Amino acid sequence: MNLTSDRIRSIGWVSVLLICGALTIALTLRVNAVKSQVHDTERRIVWVQQDIDFLQTEFQTRSNQQALKQINDLEFGYKAPVAGQYIEGERQLAALGMAAGPGAPKPIRYANAEKATSEQAGTGLLAMVSPVTGATVAVVPEAGAKAVRGHDPERDEMSRDAAALGKRLAQIEVAEASQQ
Repeated sequence: MNLTSDRIRSIGWVSVLLICGALTIALTLRVNAVKSQVHDTERRIVWVQQDIDFLQTEFQTRSNQQALKQINDLEFGYKAPVAGQYIEGERQLAALGMAAGPGAPKPIRYANAEKATSEQAGTGLLAMVSPVTGATVAVVPEAGAKAVRGHDPERDEMSRDAAALGKRLAQIEVAEASQQ
């Protein structure tokens, strides 16, 4: 075999190009593997951040439960349902739909613009009725006149209750601020 120097150079260049191509492919594969690991890590970071947010919300909710209980006891008085409040069957459900007994308050009715009385037809307003007492709007100004004329014990009691509630809420806010 007769190898000339040109032939040896061309074989050398081809071998150098093949080695460079193999190294380029190996480097590309390595870069893609690292990119895949980075992408997986970023996805795990996002998942952990969401988990941390969930846990922080849970922690804040549980830490506020005592304050919420105090506010409930003070303002609303809600209590958990007891076993006697649950309906056992269809008969109990049907009994709930029975007509109201004697002396029961009338059900709350909603205003209907089409059924205005003849007195109100000129004003275009419907009669306002209190759902608790059943008193119409004509009776309400009398209670306001009592307060204007002089002493109204009902209004005084309401203002005392409001003052007591304000003091209690201030105590709760101070307690919450000291806990934080």
